[in-house]
Amino acid sequence: MGVLLFAGQPTVKVDNQFKVMCVVLHPGSPDVFLCGGHSSVVKAWDSRCCKVVKTYKAAVQQTLDILFLRGGTDFITSSDCVSRDSADRTLIAWDYRSTAKISNQIYHERYTCPSLGLHPVEDSFVAQTNGNYVALFSSQTPFKMNKRRRFDGHKVEGYAVRCGFSLDGAILASGSSTGSAHFYDYQSTRALHAIQVHSQPCMCVSLHPVLPATAATCDWAGEIKIWH
Repeated sequence: MGVLLFAGQPTVKVDNQFKVMCVVLHPGSPDVFLCGGHSSVVKAWDSRCCKVVKTYKAAVQQTLDILFLRGGTDFITSSDCVSRDSADRTLIAWDYRSTAKISNQIYHERYTCPSLGLHPVEDSFVAQTNGNYVALFSSQTPFKMNKRRRFDGHKVEGYAVRCGFSLDGAILASGSSTGSAHFYDYQSTRALHAIQVHSQPCMCVSLHPVLPATAATCDWAGEIKIWH
């Protein structure tokens, strides 16, 4: 099932016909949202009519995350599909309007990418990988990976650990399966801080958009903490 919330109350509920793992609103059309999960397709729904308006078909078993690129004309999906000889379906770039694949030759290392994040300023995005590092990519075609820059030092180990940027893009934050929060300098990829924040795996670290040196963390057991 897919559910949209507004002011804490459900306003739209749709039958998606597969277990939903990720939902993202279209950045230019807030009535449209994409959802993926335990299926070989990603569906675009219009909340005004509760109908599927577009379907994106990929030969995968599960969609792990969806990321719209700047402008909303293209988006990236990550999947759990890593073949023996190639990782050509791990990350796929899609044209939102035509539903066509733009590229599936983005990431060639044999690790799944449980989460994605868009840089707020530069034309780049990051992918958390089960290789225990965050990979950096151009958000312009052909979406090449920057092999000289990666953010490592934290553990993923099969958890859907998320990563994200500060509002100015200067800092990248990531959780860790060890229960720690990690902070990196975006330009140099240097590790700035690592703080033990939970006894369970730390699933997400979110930097406050206004208050300096303030972050929220959550863990596998559902506990949320605010740090300063």
